[in-house]
Amino acid sequence: MISSRIPLDPLVDLTRSAGNEILRWYGNHGTVEEKEDRSPLTAADRAAHEHLLAGLADLTPGIPVLSEESPADEIAERLSWERFWLVDPLDGTKEFLKGTGEFTVNVALIEGGRPRIGVVHVPATGRTYRAAPDLGAQVTSTEGGWESIRARSFQADSPVLVASRDHAGPMVEALAAALGPGVEFTSMGSSLKFCLVAEGRADLYLRDRPTMEWDTGAAQCVVEYAGGIVVSLDEGTWGAPLGYNKSSLRNPGFLCIGDPEGPWEDLVHRTGHGN
Repeated sequence: MISSRIPLDPLVDLTRSAGNEILRWYGNHGTVEEKEDRSPLTAADRAAHEHLLAGLADLTPGIPVLSEESPADEIAERLSWERFWLVDPLDGTKEFLKGTGEFTVNVALIEGGRPRIGVVHVPATGRTYRAAPDLGAQVTSTEGGWESIRARSFQADSPVLVASRDHAGPMVEALAAALGPGVEFTSMGSSLKFCLVAEGRADLYLRDRPTMEWDTGAAQCVVEYAGGIVVSLDEGTWGAPLGYNKSSLRNPGFLCIGDPEGPWEDLVHRTGHGN
């Protein structure tokens, strides 16, 4: 498996330097364009995209890159790829524009439809998460060294449910009700929602609104190496790990779970969306 041979420290350095490209535009983002899906595109998105493409080509020649900002012809080729880099150069562009700091750079190595290496960097704080075989999941800040992280056991009396700041749907409200009166509901932007679960600061993250594979791959990897799981809520793949390089890059609804042994199946059934 090639993932075991990827030099992880240079990959982390590259992801952080892409974050520095983003920070050049933070607070002065320039012209904002609108993509076909009506999501915003900034100079920071493009700068981080170009930086990562060049850096990954130097780091791992021969491994293709699929980025949110890749042109349509490159995206069309990816179904023939067994392994590739899956990149979101700036996850949380709306948070970037609002100045909340809740945006990330996401880089994942996908092999056989599964994330095998993941790096999530938070440019505004300098915090970085990484996950890889034989390493597990770790976090560091600009001031400290790497520390292992682990998802926590399900907190039945005071569970923490994470949801998108801008895209929480009706199933989120139903799950909060199923969790009971002690539930704490917290919102956050970008892939940081996964990271809260991976660090043991939250129990569940439900997403029932559309996401794309580059939104989730790197952070899912961090969650899985921290002991959690991310499962599909789609009727045809219900309960299976969220997969990659699907016929459509759009993800189904999913649930990120810190404790796979917890009562998540029962909770989802109580929302009316169980298999």
